[in-house]
Amino acid sequence: MKKILITGGAGYIGSHTAVELWKAGMEPIILDDLSNSYASVIDRLEEITGKRFAFYQGDCNKKSLLKSIADKHKIEGVIHFAAFKAVGESTAQPLKYYRNNVGSLMVLLQFMQERGIRDLVFSSSCTVYGQPDVLPVTESTPRKEAESPYGNTKKICEDILIDYVKSKPGIRVISLRYFNPIGAHSSAKIGELPIGTPNNLVPFITQVAAGIREKLTVFGDDYDTVDGSCIRDYIHVMDLADAHVKALAFLNGQENNFYDVFNVGTGNGNTVLEVIHAFEKVSGVKLNYVIGPRRAGDVVKTWADTTKINTVLGWHPHYSLEDCMRDSWNWQKSLR
Repeated sequence: MKKILITGGAGYIGSHTAVELWKAGMEPIILDDLSNSYASVIDRLEEITGKRFAFYQGDCNKKSLLKSIADKHKIEGVIHFAAFKAVGESTAQPLKYYRNNVGSLMVLLQFMQERGIRDLVFSSSCTVYGQPDVLPVTESTPRKEAESPYGNTKKICEDILIDYVKSKPGIRVISLRYFNPIGAHSSAKIGELPIGTPNNLVPFITQVAAGIREKLTVFGDDYDTVDGSCIRDYIHVMDLADAHVKALAFLNGQENNFYDVFNVGTGNGNTVLEVIHAFEKVSGVKLNYVIGPRRAGDVVKTWADTTKINTVLGWHPHYSLEDCMRDSWNWQKSLR
């Protein structure tokens, strides 16, 4: 069984991807420092799959740790999720983000080179596009100056990967530019569980509905959109996980020195208020929300053109916005 190292594999997207890898006949080897995740996720993954995945707690900036894992397992590919991702924190602590997000990729590439590991799927972000001039966003849409140090780390990492692939024979890399992952596994055993106050919309919605938070603030209702609130492309986390499996399979069929990038979204945009109303519909809970002032740095609207990933990887999303809200709410209720 092909063993795939997942850095950040106990996190939100990483844990769901571990499930999909296992379903596809691969064995996830999970590395996570648990700075924004929980060790209990490994138990939950065993409940879902019936398999106890190998788990190592530690920092993927430490090459000695990566080497010790590779001594125990024949790693044949890597999915690199491990990164800090809070935009506000990155502005306050940029060096922390550059050290972790950029530094860990460089350590990981050095390790892969030494061990002869060819295939890497990199967790990138639609933040590299900024506020696009033309919608929907394609992979050839120009990247703009980053709005935050977090966004800049993704741009820098993509550039490092392009240069690295050119320099070393046999390296094959895909960068997946995520739009807005939401939802949870249908079992309600794993889902998004932020430590502290959520930075993302949907866990804030579910925590308000569960009585954990008093209210939700919608930042602005006077933008140039159908209802005045910002538009994003919300994709179910299981669809996103499936994209990683298909990316790995595609890399396996490529020749030496391969690099490409794919958007991962639904191809449709929804406003913040549409997301709230979809949640209220599937949950039957009236959400306590208020309209607040615009938030500095917010992109007004963005959504993906998914033609490339549809045609090249054969990937298509299967979950609707209401599916996402239902699974997120079931996950939140399971935490009570």
